[in-house]
Amino acid sequence: MFSYRHAFHAGNHADVLKHTTLIAVLRHLTEKPAALTVLDTHAGAGLYRLDGDYAETSGEAADGFLRLTQIPAKEAASPLLAGGLAPALQDYLDLVAEFNAKGSRRVYPGSPFIIHRLLRERDKLKLFELHPTDAKTLSANIAQLDAGRQIAVLMEDGFEGIKKFLPPPARRALVLSDPSYEIKSDYARVPAMAADSLKRFATGTYAVWYPLIPRPEAHDIPRKLKTLAVKAGKSWLNATLTVKSSKVTTDAAGDTKRPGLPASGMFIINPPHTLKAALQAALPQMALLLAQDRHAGFTLDAGG
Repeated sequence: MFSYRHAFHAGNHADVLKHTTLIAVLRHLTEKPAALTVLDTHAGAGLYRLDGDYAETSGEAADGFLRLTQIPAKEAASPLLAGGLAPALQDYLDLVAEFNAKGSRRVYPGSPFIIHRLLRERDKLKLFELHPTDAKTLSANIAQLDAGRQIAVLMEDGFEGIKKFLPPPARRALVLSDPSYEIKSDYARVPAMAADSLKRFATGTYAVWYPLIPRPEAHDIPRKLKTLAVKAGKSWLNATLTVKSSKVTTDAAGDTKRPGLPASGMFIINPPHTLKAALQAALPQMALLLAQDRHAGFTLDAGG
C-alpha cells in the first residue's frame, strides 16, 4: 500500500505540468486580499534531491525540469520560442531556481514548498500524507520553515481529512489532489472527493492531477470531473501533456518494454479566468521541449 515514493519521479514531465499550473492558479488567487486556505491531499516529502539515490535511479527529472534548463539549439530556434519562454513556464523555472544556489539544480520543491513560497502570512496550508516515511520527512522539512501555525502536517487520509476544513473561515480555498493512483481505488475516490467538496464549498477551486495511461479508469477521471462541474454549473479547465507513445513494444531480444508514464493531465474546477491564456502559451512549449518521440502533444479544453 505504501510503496510509492514521489522522490523517484520528482521533476518529471508530470511535475512540470502540475507545478506550472499550480503556480499560475496561486498567483491569481493570492491577488485578492482575503485569506486563502490551501489543502494538499497527497503532500509527499515536500523537498527532493535530484542528485539523491531515488531521483538518480529513475532519471526522470532529466526528461522534465532539467531539460527545460538546457534547451538544445534546435528547439531554441523554433518559432514557438521566438519570444522566449511563456510567462507561466518561466515563472515555474524561476520559482524552482529559488530553492537552489545560483547555477545549481540539485533541489526540487514539491507542491507543499511551492505553495508555501507563494502564500501570504494570513493564508493557511494543510498538508496530508499517509506514507509513514514521507510524512516524517515532510514534518522535518516543514519545521525548517519556522512557519508556526500557518502550516499543519497531518498524517491522515487526505480524501477524508479535507472535509473538516471545508468551508474555510475566510470562504476561499484551493484543494490540490494528486494521488499516485498506485491504489486502484484512487481513481474512484478522486471524483467522489470533488463531488463532496463542491457540496461543502461550491466556490472553492479544485485542482486534480491524473495520469494518462492505457487503462479506462484513468480516462474516466476527466470525464467524470467535467460531468460533475457541468451539473453543478461550475467552470472547468482540462489540460493534458503527452511526451511519448503509450504503446508497449518488444526489443530485439524479445523483452517487453513498457513506456512508463507517457502523459498526464490537470483538471481544475472553478479555475481562475487567467489560467486558460497562461496555459495556451505554455503548453505548446512544454510539448516541444519535453517531447520524447513524435507522439508528443497537448490538449486544452475549458467550459462553463
